[in-house]
Amino acid sequence: MQNKLIVSDPAVMMGKPVIAGTRITVEFILDKLAAGETVEQILDAHPRITRDAVQAALSFADDSLRDEVVYPIQEVA
Repeated sequence: MQNKLIVSDPAVMMGKPVIAGTRITVEFILDKLAAGETVEQILDAHPRITRDAVQAALSFADDSLRDEVVYPIQEVA
């Protein structure tokens, strides 16, 4: 999925996917949500991003994981 709200540029944050026009990474958004912050708290703390941008970050992560191949590791007894 191509989304204009998420961009990757080697000159910005070492090429990590970011919200367009910012240095806020998709990883940062996911970390904040995983830590229990709400979308509203993220938006209040970072007024340059929008609700659509947060949704785009989630969609980007979903698409990225959907394409990932996972190989289970067997536990050693």
